[in-house]
Amino acid sequence: MGFSINNSVTQSHTRTHKTFLIASYFLLGTASGCIFLTLSLRLLPSLCGFFFILLHAITIAGAVTGCSVAVSGSNRFYAAHMVVMVLTSIFQGSVSVLILTRSSDFLGYLKSYVREDDGIVILKLVGGLCVTVFCLEWMVLGLGFVLRYYAFVEGHEGVVNGGQYQRNGKVQV
Repeated sequence: MGFSINNSVTQSHTRTHKTFLIASYFLLGTASGCIFLTLSLRLLPSLCGFFFILLHAITIAGAVTGCSVAVSGSNRFYAAHMVVMVLTSIFQGSVSVLILTRSSDFLGYLKSYVREDDGIVILKLVGGLCVTVFCLEWMVLGLGFVLRYYAFVEGHEGVVNGGQYQRNGKVQV
């Protein structure tokens, strides 16, 4: 007839995939912005600064690999990617709370060569970006889960309660 379930599902899948890619690009941009702001603090000699930069680098690597893992790839690689992204988002959230509540103490641990007033302003900017990264990571994780679900439903034929399910959701007994 004039109504097609497959067309609306395909449009929804396409919109979800576009939203996922756009959110991943924003995540990539905000994480690289955090790295550049962090590097402006000149804190490479400190171990805490190295781990802070490493956290943002892992976030960027997760955003880049997430674009291909959500739609295709093995289940183990997908599960490992999701675990890494959840852990980095938790660390991003905790670092942002630490930065925004105790900026001067955190700047002391970083052993920065920048004046304290300027360093606190830069850290507040980084803290705001970390909050943005935290929110974007959870959004990307949710969209990646939805995309993986769409890929599973569309790409696998299986048995449900003794019947074969099809792509349009009908069950044959």
